[in-house]
Amino acid sequence: MRLHLALVTPLFALVLSLPAAAQSDSDLVSALRAGGNVIVVRHGATHPDQADTNPLDPSDRARQRHLNDNGRAAAKAMGEALRALKVPVAQVTTSVFYRAVETGTLLGFGEVTSTADISEGGQVVSPNENNRRAAALRAMVGTVPEAGTNTLIVTHKPNILDALGRDWFEIREGEASIFKPTGDGKYVLVGRVQINQWTAVK
Repeated sequence: MRLHLALVTPLFALVLSLPAAAQSDSDLVSALRAGGNVIVVRHGATHPDQADTNPLDPSDRARQRHLNDNGRAAAKAMGEALRALKVPVAQVTTSVFYRAVETGTLLGFGEVTSTADISEGGQVVSPNENNRRAAALRAMVGTVPEAGTNTLIVTHKPNILDALGRDWFEIREGEASIFKPTGDGKYVLVGRVQINQWTAVK
């Protein structure tokens, strides 16, 4: 178990970086059921032989990297597991790239809102724009959700790494990072869960 002591208060020190069945996860489930968390998800598994060949036009889905069958199935299973755990999700916001939109849609929590603020930029946008998007993601993570609910964000590894730091360098496709906003624009880490671990969380 990896503890992020610099960011995590004792109440929220559960980090599911090992198989969920090997750890006690009741604190995480209780926190999610109570609401007030922001769940940041890297989009689901994609085809490794695809690339975004027209990244300046996110509406051009034919020239983007897409979810593979495992990515789609895992996103559905994650949504089903969260509902089985009675985790309330009131808002789903995604990148404008289709792999993120599809992940958010397959989770099954209703309407999905997409924004360029958390869309992958990389070398096709300016450094200032990349920095703006990182700040936008941090601001979203620090925003307290509607009472009794959680907010879910689907974005990309570069955005997560730029916004949250090098501890997320090896974040996997579909991995969720759960944060608790503290009401002052800041937040603490509650835990991290791989997408295939949700069905084992009790």
